[in-house]
Parts: sequence; structure tokens; C-alpha cells
Amino acid sequence: MESPFKGKTGLTRLRNALAYSLAGLRAAFRHEDAFRQEALLAAVLIPLALTLGPDGLSRALMIASVLLVLIVELLNSAIEATVDRISLEHHPLAKRAKDIGSAAVFLALLNAAVVWLCVLW
Repeated sequence: MESPFKGKTGLTRLRNALAYSLAGLRAAFRHEDAFRQEALLAAVLIPLALTLGPDGLSRALMIASVLLVLIVELLNSAIEATVDRISLEHHPLAKRAKDIGSAAVFLALLNAAVVWLCVLW
């Protein structure tokens, strides 16, 4: 059965999408320690990128690498919440899903570090 909101179009759809997105960001900030830490780090790094980046492209790459960490963390948190919703019992596939999500966050963090080192070095 599809969501009753799927048929919405135009400004109604955009308003609903914005409301859902903001609710998701609030939920992640409220319930996910890792997202909260990375968001606070982003609040420091994004202004730094604007001042330390030697040119527009470098600043854009630095900011994009930080935003990518937040995006991947949101996806990882969604995976973890879904797995926990299905069952809290220990299961190899649940562990695999959570570990893979964690690995994705690790790679996003590594990517951000490499981008920043390349730009600033």
C-alpha cells in the first residue's frame, strides 16, 4: 500500500518534503550522538573551509567532503533504526548491515580528511 502523500504535487509536495527533511534532521540531532558530534564538527569546519580554502573550487571540495560525512551518517542512522525496528536480537545479517553502514561513515570521514589535507598541503 502506497503512502497517501505520494499523490501530492507541486507546492504541497515540496512543503511536505521540506517538513519531513527537517523532522529527520531534528530526530538525528536529538537521538544520534554520532550525528550530533559530526554536525558540531561541520559547524566548525565549514567556516574554516571558507577562510582557509585558497580558491572557490577548494572551498567547495572542503565543504562538500564535510557535508558528505553528514549525509552518510544520516543514511547509516536510518539503516540502524530500520534494523532495530525489525528485531533487537543479535543476527549476523543485522550485524553485517550495521557494520557496512559504519564502514561507509568511516570512508566518508577518511575522504574528508584526504580532501582537507590535499587542499591545505
